[in-house]
Amino acid sequence: MKIVIAGAGEVGSHVAKLLSHEEQDIVVIDSNPERVAMLDANYNLMTVLGSPISFQTLMDAGVERCDLFIAVTPFETSNVTACAMAKSMGAKKTVARIDNYEFMLQCHREFFNNLGVDSLIYPELLAAKEIITALERPWVRNWFEIHDGELIVVGVKIRDNARILGMQLKEVSMKEHVFHLSAIKRHHETIIPRGDDYIRSGDILYFTTTPEHIDRLRDACGKQNTEIRRVMVVGGSRIAVRMAALAKDEKYRIKIIDFDRGRCMKLPEKCPECTIVHGDGRDIETLKEENVADYDAFVALTGSSETNILTCLTAKEHGVKKTIAEVENIQFISEAENLNIGTIINKKLLASSAVFQLLLDEDESSSAFMALADAEVADIVAKEGSKITRAAVKDLRLPHDMTIAGLVRDGKGMLVGGNTLIKPGDHVVVFCLSGAIHKTERLFN
Repeated sequence: MKIVIAGAGEVGSHVAKLLSHEEQDIVVIDSNPERVAMLDANYNLMTVLGSPISFQTLMDAGVERCDLFIAVTPFETSNVTACAMAKSMGAKKTVARIDNYEFMLQCHREFFNNLGVDSLIYPELLAAKEIITALERPWVRNWFEIHDGELIVVGVKIRDNARILGMQLKEVSMKEHVFHLSAIKRHHETIIPRGDDYIRSGDILYFTTTPEHIDRLRDACGKQNTEIRRVMVVGGSRIAVRMAALAKDEKYRIKIIDFDRGRCMKLPEKCPECTIVHGDGRDIETLKEENVADYDAFVALTGSSETNILTCLTAKEHGVKKTIAEVENIQFISEAENLNIGTIINKKLLASSAVFQLLLDEDESSSAFMALADAEVADIVAKEGSKITRAAVKDLRLPHDMTIAGLVRDGKGMLVGGNTLIKPGDHVVVFCLSGAIHKTERLFN
């Protein structure tokens, strides 16, 4: 598949990095020579130096032959324009990153389709949805639903009170038949576990299960489902605004603290149901004055990953049960998880998930994808005659860097065991290490 990416900023570079591991034909366009040189030196892809809204530059990138055109420059106007130009030149599918929530409204969908923009990605909205999910289920690190919740993937950090602590996977499988342990994040590495692997304190375990067994899974992990009502947010960013808009059901009482006085003047109009405080959320005295210890959840959304991590640690020290940090430096994610930061939000990973979802299925509503820092979870449809349907799972000789966790058949979710025979049309949940998703996908085609 030929993919052209316009913009080598944070999102574009990360998407290019992931795709370059997937044996795709990748071309990246950017007007910054240093960014282009960095990509040339480190990744298996082609680059074009120039403006993404230049017809000549798009021609040099071979846009007329591309299967997917992704515009993720920092400027939404350029992204929309570049997609319109690419579509007119022959690009099969176009995706634009935008910064204006109004563009996402369904009533404007036809307008963008007529322009030649097939899909829109608004990373801040994706991040806000992740935060709301984390507030609704504070005992998990990740929550990922397949086919309207028929299958659920959860990431859970294991403490000393977990019933399954110290058990081997084969022992867990014998005692607990209602969930599948698919991956383990241990220190700075994600592993696809085998039967003789042990569960250790501090591991982040990724399970697949069905909705009716969530309570049993939570009990096995020694977790309680605490109800979140009062939420303190540091940083009145676009993510905070979208989060407040999604939380309008009066379930949450939200206080937003921001250091920028001008932004604090505008926030009451954008977040009318929130309490706005002008102050420095990095200052412990400010947090004490605002009674941080009385809050159920603390969300750090400043522009600094380091600040977000440190303020969450401060909130934890004051007894806040659930902390959520926006960590945009991917290299900091493992450190943040080891430091007991509850849920990590990363816009690059969320945007990458949205892009991969488009790659996996022409109808993105029927596919799903979650990018972790060094692993991936995908919902892939098994095609007629594909290798994955020719034998029971135990006889397929699957690669060691992947595992099959569950499937949805005829609209019903179920777990997968060694004797399971996958049928054409099944939606299969696959865990794999980064760089293996399209190698895995070939088993299904």
